[in-house]
Amino acid sequence: MEKEILRLLMDNARMPAEEIAARLGVSAAEVAAAIKKLEVTNVIKGYTAVVNEESLDENRVMAIIEVKVTPQREGGFDYVAKRISKFPEVSEVYLVSGGYDLRIEVNGHNLNEVALFVSSKLSTIDGVISTVTHFLLKKYKEAGKIIHDEEEYERLKVSP
Repeated sequence: MEKEILRLLMDNARMPAEEIAARLGVSAAEVAAAIKKLEVTNVIKGYTAVVNEESLDENRVMAIIEVKVTPQREGGFDYVAKRISKFPEVSEVYLVSGGYDLRIEVNGHNLNEVALFVSSKLSTIDGVISTVTHFLLKKYKEAGKIIHDEEEYERLKVSP
């Protein structure tokens, strides 16, 4: 039951316990208790909203940064990844396969702020060999949700 509850909450974190219970054929009290247990045991880390950030009047810059790392003797990539995770500018950190080791997402108010983070904080961490920064230009989908409503596409009428 817990896996089904998690699946439903991942799709819609605001789904009421009553609706989850109805879908699973159990009582709302059972669902509420299961959710509470998942929160207490740190399986559910928090809840977020997927927001179309273009609708906000904030200038934000997002970047994906590829980081090549020298694994540490005690802890491999974990030591560097945990250090990077502590910076408030960093929203996500992943260990990945391929040409680089870590993929991080960084938020800033402008390009210079992100560049300063890379040059003064990220690149100075012991074990960081190199970085490649990609600035995000437009977001189309996040957390399985399409950000922009589909626009009507109408072909121009051709008259003879």
